[in-house]
Amino acid sequence: MHILFLSDNFPPEVNAPASRTFEHCRQWVEAGHQVTVVTCAPNFPAGKLMNGYRNRLWQEEEIAGIRVIRVWSYITANDGFAKRTLDYLSYMVAGTIGALFVRKPDVIVGTSPQFFTAVAAWTVAFCKRRPWVFELRDIWPESIKTVGAAKDGIAIRLLERLEMFLYRASDRIVAVTYSFRDTLARRGIDPAKIDVVTNGVDLDNFAPRPKDAALLTELNLEGRFVAGYIGTHGMAHALETLLDAAGRLARDPKGRDIVILLLGDGARKAALKAEAEARGLDNLIFLDPVAKDQVGRYWSLLDASIIHLRASELFETVIPSKMFEALAMGIPILLGVRGEAAGILNRSGGGETFTPENGEELAARLVAMREDPGLCRKYSAAGIASAPQYERRTLAGRLLDILVVVSASGRGRGRAKASSAPSAPDPRLDP
Repeated sequence: MHILFLSDNFPPEVNAPASRTFEHCRQWVEAGHQVTVVTCAPNFPAGKLMNGYRNRLWQEEEIAGIRVIRVWSYITANDGFAKRTLDYLSYMVAGTIGALFVRKPDVIVGTSPQFFTAVAAWTVAFCKRRPWVFELRDIWPESIKTVGAAKDGIAIRLLERLEMFLYRASDRIVAVTYSFRDTLARRGIDPAKIDVVTNGVDLDNFAPRPKDAALLTELNLEGRFVAGYIGTHGMAHALETLLDAAGRLARDPKGRDIVILLLGDGARKAALKAEAEARGLDNLIFLDPVAKDQVGRYWSLLDASIIHLRASELFETVIPSKMFEALAMGIPILLGVRGEAAGILNRSGGGETFTPENGEELAARLVAMREDPGLCRKYSAAGIASAPQYERRTLAGRLLDILVVVSASGRGRGRAKASSAPSAPDPRLDP
């Protein structure tokens, strides 16, 4: 089977969509399938072209047996709705044209968060008369309203109409959370055409390991309790909460040996660094992104992993992928996300939750962990034990089963088709 996958994020980018797409595609190639990915020159999250790449109309490479076609796009930092939309539209057009030159795909996949990629997938599927799958990673454009990137108006309403068209036009929808499936069902999308394949973790790359001694020395972290946030510093993450917690820890005698490390980049990073400097917070360390094969070294430094999103009903439907990496590495989690993600963490026993956007509570939880090594060991052991159920290889196989069924269905015309691929049980129904 030849799988044509459209995604505007792909390695060497290290964000969740890039990692998920690469790890799935790699497994499909190992299973004997042909995979072509149409993407753009790597530039996320800084909006700057990565070393070794040029922003050209067409360039090809092979990564782990995957044919990767990179097309031109308008590259910009994530600092404004208009520019980011132009970025998305440019990839949609170039990606569509590039994908049309890919010969004889059996099934086409378009992945979000932004769904202009799905528009490209639908267009290519229509022209090639092949079925297509919408991989739903975000409820967009609702999420951009939630973070304040755009106000409700004519443009948003047009995007919402386009959103509903894509849901109905796809042959299958593969959502990354059960909450997304529930949301679509409430909006009138037939749940029979929606499968759920959650995010997960590559257990070959994320496993318990001792703290990296060289990094401990380099960052002057010996003897300190290190809490860390690893990921995008975006509008959705409300990382000002970590600054609030750092300020409280600096004033608390029990918290003065706790340091908070932030690794990554994004639209809010410069403002966060400036605010931390203005507050005089010397218990925060900001680090630039590192290559994917180096991320594990920085994870190893953490005594606790902080995972956080804005306090919003929409984000109660989200499961941050970094949670699975922390579980696999045995790093206790402090989760500032309500909803489905909190349910997964509570069932795993790998950490505890705190109220989103509550720096005081986060600081108190960090102090409590610092004071109770036995509690940290308990969370660590539970996380390691729970991680195999989210192993990426198994999840890639589940998604492949869905694609095989969709491919066998031939050319779809936007009608829901019940998949005969086995669906995973909804873990929220577990006793």
